Amino acid sequence: MEFPSKLIENAVGELSKLPGVGKKTALRLALHLLKAEADSTASLAEALAKMRFEIRYCDTCHNISDTPECAICANHLRDQSTVCVVSDIRDVIAIENTAQYQGMYHVLGGVISPIEGIGPSDLTIDSLVQRLSREGSEIKEVILAISPTMEGDTTAFYLSRKLRDLPEINVSSIARGIPMGGELEYADEITLGRSIVERQRQAR
Repeated sequence: MEFPSKLIENAVGELSKLPGVGKKTALRLALHLLKAEADSTASLAEALAKMRFEIRYCDTCHNISDTPECAICANHLRDQSTVCVVSDIRDVIAIENTAQYQGMYHVLGGVISPIEGIGPSDLTIDSLVQRLSREGSEIKEVILAISPTMEGDTTAFYLSRKLRDLPEINVSSIARGIPMGGELEYADEITLGRSIVERQRQAR
């Protein structure tokens, strides 16, 4: 693809690195930004830069946050006795959109995948165990809401084995309303909400 400007070419190159954005779409976006008001383009650039360099992760659940404690962990009206364990921040957003769950979360930051070189130590599993073992903890149930893929099932199995040393904690998993091989973020809200409500206790 030939470009009339090196600056346009550079912009298209960067935009096309985004997931799902090909060269043609990147060019369309770049030309749109070029024709937009200068303040609008500058605001977008500033918002992206602030997101990248100023956003942080919750010290408790590892969800994205603007402060050391995310809004969910800081909300004492939520059920403090239940923790929903998810692999990714996008799963928190998906479950919250169902309006069926009012407990807390714990974001693992991925799933166990030997092929990709991701082991238990690369996830926030130790942080979860420490959180559950902390003196004075109100947590009584852990819901494993992990996508039912091979890697997800491996992670759920590892967690259930890891948590069996905490007999006071009930471990459950979301009902299989989510199809095998499916990703939580792509599930419709009704199916995902029903999966949370009809969760099943995990065998240990």
